[in-house]
Amino acid sequence: MNDSVRELARRGLIAQHAKGTLLIQEGDVGDSIHVILWGRLRSFSVDAQSGREITYGIYGPGEYLGEMGLDGGPRSASVITLEPSVCALVRRATLEQYIAEHPAFAFELLGKVIRRARAATLTARQMALNDVYGRLKALLESLAAPQPDGTLTIGERLTHQDIAQRIGCTREMVSRVMRDLEQGGHVHQERGVISLRSALPARW
Repeated sequence: MNDSVRELARRGLIAQHAKGTLLIQEGDVGDSIHVILWGRLRSFSVDAQSGREITYGIYGPGEYLGEMGLDGGPRSASVITLEPSVCALVRRATLEQYIAEHPAFAFELLGKVIRRARAATLTARQMALNDVYGRLKALLESLAAPQPDGTLTIGERLTHQDIAQRIGCTREMVSRVMRDLEQGGHVHQERGVISLRSALPARW
């Protein structure tokens, strides 16, 4: 967490939240942001008709969420805690005062909004242009990090449901593709840890 975010968090209302607490509801009008001090939060949307969810991102300490609603419009996504978490709730008036005292933070906030808008655009593009396997491949490759033994391992523990929510498909489809990749020797799964043993095929 950088110094500017840490100082902003000190001015907010710090609260502990149990796992599964809905901090932001999509469609509600809000005037605050949540600065994550400890734990992990998930930003997502739910399709009202099918009930299927799409995950926009998982965020940890030093990140803040809710900035897209500071214009007084409806919230663009919901936010829920994935584990017991501690956040600082910072109201718009407090944020405005902080920016008045620290103008450079306005550029940091703007940069955050731009990066998330770009990420949302990329997600929409992938949904439109890639099939399910293409989206799964892109997700796994983006999350995998090199290990000393030469493999690529995803540090974040992901269930097939987690993956399905991120790429906009069913858990059954993810399980089917992952099973084929594991049988082909491309992927190894153990206790939620996914390793890439070889380059993923261009097509499935």
